[in-house]
Amino acid sequence: MTRKQKRLTMILGGLSVIGLAVALVLYALSGTITFFHTPSDLAETGVKPGERIRLGGMVEDGTVKKGPGTATSFSVTDQIAAVTVTYNGILPDLFREGQGVVTEGKLQEDGTFVADTVLAKHDENYMPRELADSLKEKGVKLGKSAEDGGYQ
Repeated sequence: MTRKQKRLTMILGGLSVIGLAVALVLYALSGTITFFHTPSDLAETGVKPGERIRLGGMVEDGTVKKGPGTATSFSVTDQIAAVTVTYNGILPDLFREGQGVVTEGKLQEDGTFVADTVLAKHDENYMPRELADSLKEKGVKLGKSAEDGGYQ
């Protein structure tokens, strides 16, 4: 083998290793690129109990229950399905029933979601674009502010 052939072999070998590494990273991230799951997505996507995910939807009216200390439970819905969420911590000031919310945590064996972070929308006209688009895809009728792109 000449020097030129050795150099070419080394370059092609290096590029193939880099290409394989990029392919493996993209494959590993393919299931976690979603910003959040809606309650009806949980069954469809096969989220396993104990897996860390984000759950988004609307806080269902009449479901917020304060427990001892900072413990709170509420239900997150996408108007098709609902998931009970438990959270122990201080809720955002803008958290209330009927408003959009994204929670981070783990799904339990019994179907409840234990959140360690709760994110609330920032004003009454705002709905995260992903949440509005996801609800529209499922045929949920949205209010005028969400339809008009209340996310600016």
